[in-house]
Amino acid sequence: MIRRTFTGLYSFILLMLVALPLSGWVGAGQALAAPGHKQKPASPPKSPATETARLYAEAVAKGDRTKAGQVDFACQFRLVSAAPSGLKSYPPADDPSYEACWQELKTAHAPALKRDDIGMAVLWPSAGPLVFFGDELPRMPASAFVMNELGVSPPGSGLHVAVTGSRSLPSGSFRLSANGKVLAVPTTLVTLTVTYQDPLASPVTYASGTVKWTNTIKRARKSLKSVATQWVVFTGLKKHGFPGDAAVLNLPVVTPPAVPGMQPEKIPFTTEISRVLPESMVWWGPEDQPGTLTAAAARAATFPELRDRVALLNRILIIDPNQVDALTVLTRNLYAVLLREGGKGHDLIVKDPALSLVVSEFYWNIYAQSTRTDLSNGMEMGGFSQPTPADFLFRLLPAAEALAKVRPEQLDNRFRLGVAYRWNNDQQAAIETHEALVKEIPDSRRSAKAEALLQLAWSRLHKSAWNRILHDPEINRAYADADASLAVADLPLDKFLAEYTMAYSMIFMPDYGDKAKLLHHVTEAKRWFDEVPGKTDEIWRYFLHSELLKAVLDADPMFQPVLATAEEKKG
Repeated sequence: MIRRTFTGLYSFILLMLVALPLSGWVGAGQALAAPGHKQKPASPPKSPATETARLYAEAVAKGDRTKAGQVDFACQFRLVSAAPSGLKSYPPADDPSYEACWQELKTAHAPALKRDDIGMAVLWPSAGPLVFFGDELPRMPASAFVMNELGVSPPGSGLHVAVTGSRSLPSGSFRLSANGKVLAVPTTLVTLTVTYQDPLASPVTYASGTVKWTNTIKRARKSLKSVATQWVVFTGLKKHGFPGDAAVLNLPVVTPPAVPGMQPEKIPFTTEISRVLPESMVWWGPEDQPGTLTAAAARAATFPELRDRVALLNRILIIDPNQVDALTVLTRNLYAVLLREGGKGHDLIVKDPALSLVVSEFYWNIYAQSTRTDLSNGMEMGGFSQPTPADFLFRLLPAAEALAKVRPEQLDNRFRLGVAYRWNNDQQAAIETHEALVKEIPDSRRSAKAEALLQLAWSRLHKSAWNRILHDPEINRAYADADASLAVADLPLDKFLAEYTMAYSMIFMPDYGDKAKLLHHVTEAKRWFDEVPGKTDEIWRYFLHSELLKAVLDADPMFQPVLATAEEKKG
C-alpha cells in the first residue's frame, strides 16, 4: 500500500515537471539559488499625479496656504466655476481664496485636535496641539495625517512623506455649472507613506483591537510612527479651464442643492476618496528610541507643573509601558501629591518630613475606612474642573503595578503599591502585597522590617474596619504584626506607631479586649511620641481624637486622664 501510493505520487510529479514551462524552471532555479533573498521593492516611477500628491501633502505639512490651494481641486473648482472663460493663471499669493480654503481644511482637521484628556490621562504635549485620531479616524481626510500641527516646520516636530504606490482609477467626473456638460478627467490613486520623526509629539490613536465598552473604561492609546494614506489625483484639468493641469481631491466640493430639500450633487464623482489606510498603521515601540524615552523621563522630573510632568510621562508609557525611569518618576510624584492632598485634609503644620508623611498617610488610612468620597469620585465622574485625589490614586495604581513587575527590588514602590491598594479598598491585594514584603525583608534590616509589619497591620485593620467585622481574625493578626514591629523598631516614630497601632486594633476586638492593656498602649504611644522630632500637641490630639478611637476612650472613665491631659494642653 505504501509503495503503491509512492509510485502514484512519483508519476504525478514527473508529469508536472514535463508540463512546467522553461520560464517556470528559470524562476524556480533563481529562488532556490538565493534562499531568503528579498528584493527591495522599487519606488513607483514619478508622474504628474504622484508629484502633485507629494507636493500637496508637503505644502499642508509646512502650512503653505498658497501652494496647497493651487493644487487643491475643491479650491480651484470654485474659482473656475465662477469664471465662464476659465483661468489662465493662479490668483496672486495674497488672494483671499487661499485663506478660505485653508480654513476649510482646519475645520476638517478640528475633530483630531479637540482635547478631552481628563484627570491624569493628559498626554504630551500638555499645552500645545495634541493630534489624537480616535473613533473618527476612518472618516478623517488624508490631509489630517500631514496637518501643519505635525508638519515639517513649527508647530510640528517633523514628518516625512514618500510615494509608495499609484494606480489608475476610473475617470472622475464633474460639472462646472448646474446644467453644464459632465466632464471626465484621468484619475490616479496615489499612496503616500507618512513617517513621523518624534515619538513624543507624533499623533496618537487607540491601540489596535481596543473596543469602547463604557465611558469609564479608558482605552489604551499608542503613539503613531507611520501610516499609509491614499490620495485621489486628477490630471488633464487645463483643457477644462483650470490654471494647473493636476490637482488633489482631498475634500469634496460643497454645493447647495438645486432644489430645496433635495440632496446636493456630489462634486466630483469618484470611485475612491483621499483617506488613511487604517490597516497600515505602525506605532512607536520600546526598541525604537530608548535613549529618547530615558532623557524625556529625566526631563519630566524637572517640570514645575504636575500636569506637564504627568503628560510627558504618560506619553513615554504609551510607547513603552515598562519604561522604568518613567514609572519611577510617575509613582513617586503621584504618591507625593496624594500625601499633599492629605495634608489639606488634616490641616496640620508638620515641619518634620518623616512625621509629615506619617500624618498624611494616617489621614488617608482613616478616611479610606469611612467616607471614601475623595478616593472614589474622580474628576470626570464628579464633574469637577480639577483632578481629585481619586484621579491621582487611579493613575498611581497601574503604574506602581507595572513597576513592581519589572523592578521588584524597588521596595519603596511596593510599599506605596500596598498602601494604594488599601486606599482603593482592594483589601486582599493590600494584605498580600505587605505580607510578601514582610517575608522578603530580612530581620537585619530592622527599620524596613518594622515599616513592613506596620503597613501589613494597617492593611489588615482596613479590611476589618471597612467590613465592620468585629470578630475578624485579621484583628488579632494586625495586633501581632504591630507587636512584632515594636520588637524590631529603633526609631521613636516607629515605636510610637507600633504602640498606637496596637491600641487602634484593640477597639475592633470584642469588648475592646483588655482595657488596661489598651490604656497601656495609648500611654506608651504618647511616651514615644514625645521623643519624635517635630512633634506638637496638635498632632498628638489628631491621633488621639481619631473618630473610632476617641469614641471608645470617651465611653469609659478609666481613659479620661489621657483625654484630659490632651485637653489641658490644648487650653
